Amino acid sequence: MPTERVLVDAGGVQVPVSNPGKLFFPAAGHTKLDLVRYYLSVAEAALRGVRDRPLVLKRYVDGAAGPPFFQKRAPARLPPYVRTGRVTYPSGRSASLPVIDSAAGLAWAANLGCIDLNPWPVRADDPDHPDELRFDLDPTPEAGFGAVREAALLIGGLLREFGLEGYPKTSGSRGIHIYVRVERRWEFADVRRAALALGREAERREPGLVTTAWWKEERHGVFIDYNQNARDRTMASAYSVRATPDARVSMPLTWEELPRAEPGQFTLATVPGLLAQRGDAMARLDARAYSLEPLLALAEEQARAGLGEAPYPPHFPKAPGEPPRVQPSRARKRRRGGRRTGR
Repeated sequence: MPTERVLVDAGGVQVPVSNPGKLFFPAAGHTKLDLVRYYLSVAEAALRGVRDRPLVLKRYVDGAAGPPFFQKRAPARLPPYVRTGRVTYPSGRSASLPVIDSAAGLAWAANLGCIDLNPWPVRADDPDHPDELRFDLDPTPEAGFGAVREAALLIGGLLREFGLEGYPKTSGSRGIHIYVRVERRWEFADVRRAALALGREAERREPGLVTTAWWKEERHGVFIDYNQNARDRTMASAYSVRATPDARVSMPLTWEELPRAEPGQFTLATVPGLLAQRGDAMARLDARAYSLEPLLALAEEQARAGLGEAPYPPHFPKAPGEPPRVQPSRARKRRRGGRRTGR
């Protein structure tokens, strides 16, 4: 039996949508076609976060209730309105990824089951020099969204102290992301180092609120995930729908809106109207690209004080000066001679 299919108009391009009635968000009652139409309704704003960027396809073929898989190569057959960009992974291997520059491309990705969009922080013409500095504020289990808001305001204030302007958005889950547009002069390691430096300064000022501790057993409060700036790490872009029961959206906010914001306010059903009413809080993100030199100078100052390299994720090559990639509790056990207790 042939698969049910409809055509949607995406900026004058007819894009096929297969299984349009398939429930992608059973609790909220939203179908795959609802997801496609959502992205078309916010296309201008959503494209600001993905245009000209290589995109990892995070595909939920069974909808939000099923597990996703990551497709880190472009499909063999692409429509004419989707191009590719070449990236190099930490392993040294390279691959072509899709690049979405149009509403038709957004509809195409949603039809593949991409509930959220996960672009690299680079432009396709220069994949080794990021133009985004990203702060991922991830609450530990005991921290509420109020603590995340407080941490975001702390990061925003520190950025301004160092002459940079950040743009916050809800993650669509429990956290907050902050983006800074930066000049394309530095490699991934430098951008990551800048994020770590500011995170450590935030930790110095508010040690009970935030942490940069990589190992979960050492974290408390809100974790500032500096490794989101490492090569091959991606985050859901602005206006991405997330795989939550209520179809929450990663929603850009002004700094004035942030203290009153709650993640549940922003969903597939509410965001198109909110965007039409208030505009895009990230509309000026590209207006100015900032230098990383102030944060890299801070990193040098911290290094002289004894704060060196921090752990990378497990699949990355070992970095010069990186501490051992072993859980602190396990390292302590080794230092005691590896004594074991119990069975």
